[in-house]
Amino acid sequence: MKINQKKQNEIELFELDGELDFHTSPELRDKFQEVFQKQLRKVVVNLKKVSYIDSSGLATFVEALQKIKRYNGKLVLTDLVPAVRSVFEIAKLDKVFSLANTEVEALQLVAQ
Repeated sequence: MKINQKKQNEIELFELDGELDFHTSPELRDKFQEVFQKQLRKVVVNLKKVSYIDSSGLATFVEALQKIKRYNGKLVLTDLVPAVRSVFEIAKLDKVFSLANTEVEALQLVAQ
């Protein structure tokens, strides 16, 4: 999996490309660790190029959301392909996470 990270104003934007599973989620956890250490408050993760996510990928996002909320930060996930969105829905995590349909919508949500 490839992880592109860039800063847009005060927002940290991650673009993931590939499968988010048991083998690749530790790399994303490491990137999120930097976010937590710096206590970045506005994080958007674009998943438009993620074709597959498993329980370890979900666990990575749950952990990230919990840690970001501890210091009043916001995490918004955007552009989930139908296969990935359905995994969030089956796990009822679509009710827990802020999910945006577009990156523009995500940037607006996290900026509020």
